[in-house]
Amino acid sequence: MTAPTISSLRVNGATLHYEVRGRGPLVLLIPGGTGGAASFDGVAEDLAADGYTVVGYDPRGMSRSTLDDPDAEQHVAEHADDALRILDLLSPDEPALVFGASSGAIVALHLLTVHPERIARVVTHEPPVVEVLPDAAEHRALLARVQDTFRTQGLMPAMAVFAAGLKKDGDTTDGAPTDGDTTDGAPKDRDTTDGDTAEPAPGPELPPRAAARAEQTMADLPYFVGRIVPGFMSYAPDIRRLEGLSDRLVIAGGQDSRGELPYRSAAFLAERLGTELQHFPGGHVGLTTHPAEFGERLRKVFRSQGLRRRTGDPALSPSPGRR
Repeated sequence: MTAPTISSLRVNGATLHYEVRGRGPLVLLIPGGTGGAASFDGVAEDLAADGYTVVGYDPRGMSRSTLDDPDAEQHVAEHADDALRILDLLSPDEPALVFGASSGAIVALHLLTVHPERIARVVTHEPPVVEVLPDAAEHRALLARVQDTFRTQGLMPAMAVFAAGLKKDGDTTDGAPTDGDTTDGAPKDRDTTDGDTAEPAPGPELPPRAAARAEQTMADLPYFVGRIVPGFMSYAPDIRRLEGLSDRLVIAGGQDSRGELPYRSAAFLAERLGTELQHFPGGHVGLTTHPAEFGERLRKVFRSQGLRRRTGDPALSPSPGRR
């Protein structure tokens, strides 16, 4: 794997860690949950080989992107402005391709809404925009229970409540996807967020890189539950505005997550906008569990948009590379 170029960017109230690979039209990857730039390691290399400049970053407050005020409330608009700052730095003259996963997909939706001129095409994978659902009131109550449990009982009980609210009907498995991950050699069924306050049973020893990332995921969970979940899942997308931008918006869902709350939100949003929901390999965290297949699907979506024909701008077509 080619090592990325690592840099930092000063933004309002935070310093962002970001990583760059390749050369060509810009692809910005916006992680969700407790994920950061490293969560895209499984797809970024192949995108770069396809002739793109690929940028991933740690969202403010996560991992290596530090907040000036660790207690600051988090808002979708501010996170979208962070993404805009990266676009303006690395692709000041051309619109970019953007991918967002989960809460990162909410950021991508808002970025498209307020700065459509900066985006050529955006793929949003299962944005949990529960405010678009007809039963939104139930999910507001869920978020309130999560926060109350977090304050009164702690992190893992709150994660158990959150996980129960995300499940499809009839699913009795434990664990909420956090988009952070147990990749890089970690067993795919190893769940660091299963809501059990007891010590987990000993498992295979993880490679050092995987162990470090699993540790970082756990370290970021309180911030995710306490700041990101309430701030992002109360976000209501501007449907009327997005209707006028649907030609450059792809809404995606996981093949294996039908019926789960983030999938339902994505499917209902696609229906409201009159677009077809595109399916990607795996479930809500298919990027983690099926990186090769997920990355190939993403590359196909980016290639198939006919950007040169639609914009008349040859710079938006990928340079020759691996196909």
